[in-house]
Amino acid sequence: MSEVSPFWSPVVGTLTPYVPGEQPKQAKLVKLNTNENPYPPSPQVLEAIQAATLTGLQLYPDPESTTLRQTIARHHGLQAEQVFVGNGSDEVLAHAFFAFFQQGGAPLLFADVTYSFYRVYCGLYGIPAQTVPLDEDMRLDVAAMVAPRAELPAGVVVANPNAPTGMGLPLEQIEQLLQAHPNRVVLVDEAYVDFGGASAVPLVARYPNLLVVHTLSKSRSLAGLRVGAAFGQRPLIDALERVKNSFNSYPLDRLAQAGAAAAYNDTAYFAQTVADVVDAREGLTLALEDLGFVVLPSQANFVFARHPRRDAAELAAALRGHGVLVRHFQKPERIAQFLRISIGTPQQCGVLVAALEAVLQSPAAAA
Repeated sequence: MSEVSPFWSPVVGTLTPYVPGEQPKQAKLVKLNTNENPYPPSPQVLEAIQAATLTGLQLYPDPESTTLRQTIARHHGLQAEQVFVGNGSDEVLAHAFFAFFQQGGAPLLFADVTYSFYRVYCGLYGIPAQTVPLDEDMRLDVAAMVAPRAELPAGVVVANPNAPTGMGLPLEQIEQLLQAHPNRVVLVDEAYVDFGGASAVPLVARYPNLLVVHTLSKSRSLAGLRVGAAFGQRPLIDALERVKNSFNSYPLDRLAQAGAAAAYNDTAYFAQTVADVVDAREGLTLALEDLGFVVLPSQANFVFARHPRRDAAELAAALRGHGVLVRHFQKPERIAQFLRISIGTPQQCGVLVAALEAVLQSPAAAA
């Protein structure tokens, strides 16, 4: 950790930055630690990006990302004015936290076990965080989130399906959150929804306090392109645009806009890729259970699993020794014995299972 510099603004020394999953420099590792899609983008995406390189790079891109927003809107049955796009869903989330959740010191509600960037944004913007524990089954406790409070919260954020558990909420419970907090924004982060979750996008027309956030990093195989989107009624999108244009008027370059639009247009490739990941997830779940793991029911492109007789940190280290990367979270303590395992190709999942079989047979892996 670097020393505090006298040149820093006071808040900088108080920040606890987000720590992303490892992006290894070592070749030939089976990388199942950051929930990337194991399949490449649609060939149409690559063609669109290549075409975009041939002209116009000396000019700024469209600051409104008009064609991309129109394309995404058609896909979801929305109007382009109900769509916001940014440089990855993390940037979209950051703008949303700035735009909606700085409410005079009121606390923002989110789960105690969820995407850890939410707490980082709270620290960056000085938003108090009020976490709601997952229930005993590791599911989001909607009843606790809708319970009356003495103080009006700054808003509510839920990842649906949740990360890192992979479990999702039905739309009925999303509506409970929206109805319980009509005067605050309820942000539904749907990074993994295409792998089996129920999207809240159809609710946008009925709830002016709903903001839904998507990413192209997972189901559309574009983690390296950095494109995210938000959907909501016009006043919410207008707020995001005000923040964006006060920060960076050109967040998406020409290549990103072209590639992202092509990804939405190739619906057949998208459907096949998602189906392949879901099939591999179900097969991996069964294989892990055969090895004695407890696997939470997942609607995402990863599984969250623990072995009742093996320490998770030791398992993760041993797997790395076999050339397989998975994600282990030491905090919070209640998930310290879980591994989050991204879904790879059938071949990659086979390598993982073989490595686990070897590790579990070794007394060195015992807790």
